[in-house]
Amino acid sequence: MPAVATASMIRREIGDDRICILTFDRPESGANIFDSATLDELDEHVDFVEHEPSLGLLVITSAKKSIFVAGADLKTLLQQAQSGDMREFVAKGQRVFNRLADLKIPTVAVIHGASAGGGYEVTLACDYRIASDDPATRIGLPETTLGLIPAWGGCTRLPRLIGAEKAADVILKGKLYSAQEASKIGLVDEVGPRDQLVERARQKLGEGKRKLSAISKPEKEIPAPRSSGNPASLRALKIVNQTLAISPAESLRMELDTIVDLGKTESTQNLIRNFFLAEKYKKGSSKTPPQKIVHAAVIGAGVMGSGIAQWLSSRGVTVIMRDIAREQIDRGLANIEKIYADAVKRGLVTEAKAKEGRARICGSTAPMELRDVQFVIEAASEKMDIKKEVFRELAMEAGPKTIVATNTSALPVSALADVTVSPEHVIGLHFFNPVSRMKLVEVVIAKETSEETRERSLAFVRQIGKLPVIVRDSPGFLVNRVLFPYLLDAAELFEAGLDAEKIDNALVKWGMPMGPLRLIDEIGVDITIDIGNTLEKAYGRRDHISAVLLWLRDGSMLGRKSDAGFYKYEGKAPNESLAQWRRALHGEPEGAEGPNIPPDRHRDPRVRLNEEALAHRLVFLMVNEAARCVEEKVVDSPEDADYGMILGTGFAPFRGGPLRFAEHFGLKRVVDELERLAQSEEKFPPCEILKKHARDGTKFYEQ
Repeated sequence: MPAVATASMIRREIGDDRICILTFDRPESGANIFDSATLDELDEHVDFVEHEPSLGLLVITSAKKSIFVAGADLKTLLQQAQSGDMREFVAKGQRVFNRLADLKIPTVAVIHGASAGGGYEVTLACDYRIASDDPATRIGLPETTLGLIPAWGGCTRLPRLIGAEKAADVILKGKLYSAQEASKIGLVDEVGPRDQLVERARQKLGEGKRKLSAISKPEKEIPAPRSSGNPASLRALKIVNQTLAISPAESLRMELDTIVDLGKTESTQNLIRNFFLAEKYKKGSSKTPPQKIVHAAVIGAGVMGSGIAQWLSSRGVTVIMRDIAREQIDRGLANIEKIYADAVKRGLVTEAKAKEGRARICGSTAPMELRDVQFVIEAASEKMDIKKEVFRELAMEAGPKTIVATNTSALPVSALADVTVSPEHVIGLHFFNPVSRMKLVEVVIAKETSEETRERSLAFVRQIGKLPVIVRDSPGFLVNRVLFPYLLDAAELFEAGLDAEKIDNALVKWGMPMGPLRLIDEIGVDITIDIGNTLEKAYGRRDHISAVLLWLRDGSMLGRKSDAGFYKYEGKAPNESLAQWRRALHGEPEGAEGPNIPPDRHRDPRVRLNEEALAHRLVFLMVNEAARCVEEKVVDSPEDADYGMILGTGFAPFRGGPLRFAEHFGLKRVVDELERLAQSEEKFPPCEILKKHARDGTKFYEQ
C-alpha cells in the first residue's frame, strides 16, 4: 500500500517501489504558485526525503490541468518590493531549492502546463526534467519582463545546464517555450504524452544523480541588448556573464542582491502592476457566463477589415467578410493568407490550425441577410457619409439582437447609431493595427448603447483573446486623443528644424518602442491627417496638422506603405527630398546649430532642445491629454488611461503609463513646465485636474 501524506499545498505519496512523488495541488485554485507557506511546505517535504534512507527517487509533479507551477506569488513580491521586505522571501526560496538540489537521491521534475519563473527554477534544482507534449505546457523564465531577474537559481543553474549564451537568450527574451522548443534548447531532457511522464520518471531510478558536463565561461562577454529603460535585462546578463567563473554560492548571492535592488525601483513596481492590470482586463467583473459568439460579419476588406476577419477566424468564429467589389475581397483574402502564413512561419499556429481558420472565412460582394450573425463589425473607409450609409443598410439586414459595431478610430459612434432603428445595439469596437499583434480593443459606449450590448461586447472581446478598455464616445476616444498631440507636435518640431532622427532617438531613449515620426510613417501620413482633422475640430490647436504632413501627402509620400515618409524605407534612411523641402521653406541655414551659424540666425528656440527636454515636451502633451480624459470621464479610472496607452501605443511600460509617470516625476513639476511652455504656445496650458493635484498635493493614485 502506498503511503500518502497531505498538506494544504503539496501531496506526498510513497509507493512500494520507494519512489516519493510530491504533487503540487493548491486547494480551490487552478494554479500552483510559490508563496511563503508553499516554500515552507516544500522545505518540510525535502527534510523528510533527506532523512528517509529507504527512498531511491524523488518525483515532483502537479495535479493541475494546465499549470505546473506559475512562479512566485507576484502580489507578495509587489508588496515586499514596496515595503522593502523582499530579501527574506527570496532568500528562503534559494535555501529550499538548494536543499532540493543537494539531495543524495536522483530528482525528476514532471512538467505539465505552465512552468514559469520560480516554477521552472524549482525544476532546475532537480536532476532531470520531463515535459508533456500538451500545448498547455509552456516553459521559461519571464522575470525580466516584470523588471525582476530569475533569483531562485535561474541565472546560476541555467548557464551550467545549457551554457551562458543560450541561457542569456532565454532569460533576456523572457519568452515561454513549447515543450518541443524547450527540448531543443535544453531546458528539458525529454518530451512525451502526459499519461506516460511519471512512468518515464520512474525509469530514472537506476540512472543516479545527474553529472553536468563541464561548461567553461565564454571567452567574450555576451553583448548587452539595446536598452529599453528596464534595467532587469542588463542586471541579469551581468550575472550570466560572471556565474561560470565564480562559485554557485557567490552567484546566488549576486542574484539575491540584484533582485532586492530591482524591487526598490519604480520601473519594476510599474511592470508588476501592469501584469495585474492585464489580469484585471482579461477577466472582467461580470458574474454571468457570457454567450459564446460563433458567427460574425466584417464589412470592409481593407487592411483593418481583413485583419479583424483573420483574427476572429483564428479564434473559432465563422466570418462573412463583405465589400463592394471582388477586387477588394481578393485583396483582403490575400492579406488574411499572408497573416496566417506569417503566424505559421513564426510558430504561433500550426498549418492545420491555419487551414481551419482560413476555412471559416467567406468573402462576398452581395448584400445578404445577417439575421443569424451575432456581431457585425464595420471597418469601411474612415468617412462619416460612407459609414452612415453602411449603418443604414445594416439596420435592415441585421437580426433584432445582432450587435452592430464600428471600428472607427475617431468618428462619433453615436452619430452612426442615430441612423439605425436599434441604436441600443450599436457600439464601437476599435481594434488596433496590426490586429494580429495588438491586444487592445477600445469598447466605445455611445449615448444609447444598452447595458446588455456593453456586457456582450466586453465578453466577445475577451472571448477572442483581446483586452478591452471601456471609453465614452468622444472624438479620438482615449488612445488617439492622447497620442495625437504628441505625434503632431513632433511633426511641427521637424518642420521647425529638428532632424527626424534626433526627435525619434530622444523618445526611443526615453522608453518608447519607436519615435513619433516613424510612428506617423507606420500609421500612414494620410490617415494621420484624417484623424488630426477630426480631432482639431473638437480640441483646437493641440491637434493642428502642420504643413510638412500636407506636403508629404500631396507628394504621395504616405509612410511605410508607399516606401517614403519621414524616412525612406528602401535604405532605411531619412527622406532627403523632405530635407530639401524644409531648406526651401526656411532658406539657408536650415536652423540646426553649428559653429558657422551665428546665434541670431537661430529662428526657433525649439531647435536647441536637448534630448531630455525634447522627450519631456512631447510626453507632457500625452500626460495633459490623459488627465483630461480622466477629468471628462472619457475613461472610468486612471488605470484605464494608463493601461490603454501602454497597450494601444506601447507607451514605455516600465514608466507605468502617462499618469503614473507624471506622479513619479512630480505633478507640480509637470504643471510648472506646461505653464512655462504655455507662455509661448497655446497648446500647452495644463488641464484643471492636473493643476488641482499639483496645488493640493494629491494624486491620481492614492496608493
